[in-house]
Amino acid sequence: MPAIDMDPESSVVWHLLLDAGIATEEQLEEAYEESVMNNRPFITILYNYEIITEDNLLQLIAENMGTEVHSFHKKKADEEILAKVATDTARFYNVIPVAEEGDTLVVAARDPLNHKLIDELPFALDRECKILVGYPAEIDELMDVYYPEANNSVEGVLDELETIHQSRKIDENDVASLERAANDAPIVRFVNIILQQAIKDKASDIHFEPFSDEFRIRYRIDGALFEMAPPPKHLAVPVISRIKVMSGLNIAERRVPQDGRIELRISKRPIDLRVSTLPTRYGESVVLRVLDRAVVNLDLDSLGMTPQTVHDIRALITRPNGIFIVTGPTGSGKTTTLYSGLKEINTIEDKLLTAEDPVEYDIDGIMQVPVRSAIGMTFAAALRSFLRQDPDRIMVGEIRDVETASMAVQASLTGHLVLTTLHTNDAAGAITRLIDMGVEPFLIASTLVGVLAQRLIRRVCKNCQEFYDPEDLELKLLGITREDIQGKQFSRGRGCEMCNNTGYKGRVGIFELLHITAEIQMLINERKPTQLIKECAVNQGMITMRADGINQILNGVSSAEEVLQYTVF
Repeated sequence: MPAIDMDPESSVVWHLLLDAGIATEEQLEEAYEESVMNNRPFITILYNYEIITEDNLLQLIAENMGTEVHSFHKKKADEEILAKVATDTARFYNVIPVAEEGDTLVVAARDPLNHKLIDELPFALDRECKILVGYPAEIDELMDVYYPEANNSVEGVLDELETIHQSRKIDENDVASLERAANDAPIVRFVNIILQQAIKDKASDIHFEPFSDEFRIRYRIDGALFEMAPPPKHLAVPVISRIKVMSGLNIAERRVPQDGRIELRISKRPIDLRVSTLPTRYGESVVLRVLDRAVVNLDLDSLGMTPQTVHDIRALITRPNGIFIVTGPTGSGKTTTLYSGLKEINTIEDKLLTAEDPVEYDIDGIMQVPVRSAIGMTFAAALRSFLRQDPDRIMVGEIRDVETASMAVQASLTGHLVLTTLHTNDAAGAITRLIDMGVEPFLIASTLVGVLAQRLIRRVCKNCQEFYDPEDLELKLLGITREDIQGKQFSRGRGCEMCNNTGYKGRVGIFELLHITAEIQMLINERKPTQLIKECAVNQGMITMRADGINQILNGVSSAEEVLQYTVF
């Protein structure tokens, strides 16, 4: 049987090959394991193993769907027919129109096994559709030629939507009424463009927020929220219903929070959206967390650390045993830092296992386990199983309770290096947090090897950067003197088109690395408060996040405003 976590497309292909007698269960299991280990599509591995050719597989899929394979090399695209589908719709669903058969539009699909395509495309186009099986390479090529990236603005679509649904009555207690509203072509197009725009702008989150007299949609870019032109209030219900339909949530349930997931392919790359709904006084608030692996650079040298900090972290993560913690608030880049470290120590000689909620990035050669608390697959349960899998290094997505913390300690004491995260304000606070959880201080002192605290601050836009002499108040707030800055100037962004008039473009990390020295171990065993541990670490040479932030100011990377907002003395 196929693996539990196999995606729907791979699962269908698995059963097709098995039922047709083209491959055995053992061959398919081996190919799937290879695809997981090397983070490559299951179908690509089938071609590489010569289990089936692309022509034969596409034909098999077409026969199963009761349709046919279409090649644009044999029959050229008709530009009059191409105009029947808008650019944003074609790119969103990865389809190229082929012909018209009466009132039915015939399209060739890059991903014909995508059930959402079959269910949603007729609503998006507001007409019946016939799906043909297309060659992926041909569709990718034609998409760039006939449907290049368009500058569709949300504002432009809003003009078209101004009167939509105003004259329609939506019964919020009737599932059929909600589904009709969610599948209306203009609503489908509107939501698709919002998602595409968010990906284009490299947003990390998309917020849909209903209020008493307005409906806000905001993007979080570089840590700051930006509001788009607000759509009419009456669109809140159909838009949020649309998102719930896309993420497989219960469209009729609006009393309790729900969590879901949307998988998209935008600009030829896969995008994951984590969906969270929250009932509020004026309707459901929805937040989408964007996981775009293409924009993440998993490299320690690219995170903005000082060369010394990078050197020290490399020394810590190559130790044979111990616990290394990365700490900071949600959205501070902890997971990216851990993955960058894992990527460096991922060698053929070592076995690496991770437990994550969810698995955010795929790295070749690492066994990654998604946590599912609902079925008992917690971080602690995963850790317990890991110890029977002969690992060398383990990553635990987060220590949330004493059971997980105790398992991490046990793994360390039995000769494993454990990498994990905590939510605390600074490095020294991680120690106090573990003690508060119930971990004995002597166990923390004997297993913890280092704690890295971090924040993300915005970079000053290079296009509109200007330098100035800081005022005395700024220096006082930062806790430094004019002698400390050695005559260097501060910088800020004036605001320009490239940075959306914010003065900032991109983000950089600021860090503080706490080494667990003999003196720190003594303080841990004596249950000393966080401040004393931090003072001892600073006396031993630890660079605090505030000090690291000041260095970023003096190097012209960030501004005093950003450093003051995210750090304390």
